Amino acid sequence: MQTHVLPVDAERPELKVISKAAGILRRGGLVAFPTETVYGLGANALDEAAVQRIFAAKGRPATNPVIVHVADIASARDLVAEWPEQAERLAERFWPGPLTLVLPKIDLVPNMVTAGASTVALRVPAHPVALALLQAAQFPIAAPSANCSTALSPTRAEHVLYGLDGLIDLVLDAGPVPGGLESTVIDLTVKPPRILRPGLVTPAELEAAIGTVLRPRAHAWADSSEPKKSPGMLERHYAPRTPLEGVAGNSVERVRELSTQGLRVGWIAFSDVAKQGATATVVRILPADPGACAKELYAVLHELDAAGLDRIVVALPPATEEWLAVRDRLRRAATCFADGNGFED
Repeated sequence: MQTHVLPVDAERPELKVISKAAGILRRGGLVAFPTETVYGLGANALDEAAVQRIFAAKGRPATNPVIVHVADIASARDLVAEWPEQAERLAERFWPGPLTLVLPKIDLVPNMVTAGASTVALRVPAHPVALALLQAAQFPIAAPSANCSTALSPTRAEHVLYGLDGLIDLVLDAGPVPGGLESTVIDLTVKPPRILRPGLVTPAELEAAIGTVLRPRAHAWADSSEPKKSPGMLERHYAPRTPLEGVAGNSVERVRELSTQGLRVGWIAFSDVAKQGATATVVRILPADPGACAKELYAVLHELDAAGLDRIVVALPPATEEWLAVRDRLRRAATCFADGNGFED
C-alpha cells in the first residue's frame, strides 16, 4: 500500500479533502493530520480494531496510551465518568489548544486506547484542519504523533512519511505546524493535579487557572513495561537515529573532542557566540526564546538526522520552567545527557 498525500489549506481546509479523510476514518483507516503541536496519526477512537492499526503501524507498545482528540468540551464530557471543576476551568482557558486532561473514562472508550487504565487523555486541538476533521467525522479521534514509536515527532508531512509511508492510508499536508512540541498533559485524578508531560502550556499558566500543580516526577518513566496514564512517559522517546548528547553550559569542548576523533558532528546551540571556534560539520542556532525554539526543534533534529552525521551535540538551554518541555524532549532523545538537574516536586 502506498500512502496518499493530499495538500490541504491550513487555515481554510477544503470540504472535499476533509470529507475524503473522514471517510477513511469511518472505514477503520488511518489518517495523519496536522494539529497545532505535531502531526497526529488518527483513527476512530471508539473502534478498537482501528486503534490497534495505530499501534501496529507505529510499533507502539500496548502499555503506552494514546490521546483522544474531541471537537469541543461537550464531547470530552461525554467520554468521562467525572468532570471536575478543575477540568472545566482548564478547558475553558486552554481549549482548543495544546493541553491534554487525564480523567476517569467510561466503558465506551476501548481499553486499547488507554493501555488498560481506567483513565483517558483528552484534548481539543486548535488547528483548523484537525477541528474540521473532527467535525466531519462526528466521533472522537485517537491520535498519537504520526511517527514510528520512540522516533522524532513529525512537524511536517514529509516527516510522517519517513517512517510510516506505506503503513497508513492518507496524510493531510497543511505545511509546518505552528507549535512544534507535543501538548502538556495534566492528571486531574490526583490531588493536587500533576503534570505528566510538560508541553507548550507552562506550569505557571496552569497554576494561574487552578492553583497548585505538581511537576513531573524525576525519572517517572523508568519502567517501560508498566502501563502509563499518559503518552510521552517512556524513558527513550522523541529520539533521532543519530546518537544525541545534551551538554550543559559550554559545549564547545565536547564538539572539538568529537571532531578530533574524526566524527561528523552536528551542533545545536542557542547563541551565535557558539559559532566561535566551531569545529562541527553542521551548526544550527535555535532561538533563545522557549516558544520559538519549540517550534523549530524537531525540524532541526530531523534535518541533522538525515545529514549522515555520527553525533548530534545540543548545548542545553537553561534549567528553568520556561524551558521544561524542551529539556524534557532533549533528555528523552539523548543517549548522553550531561546535566544533573531532574524534574522534582
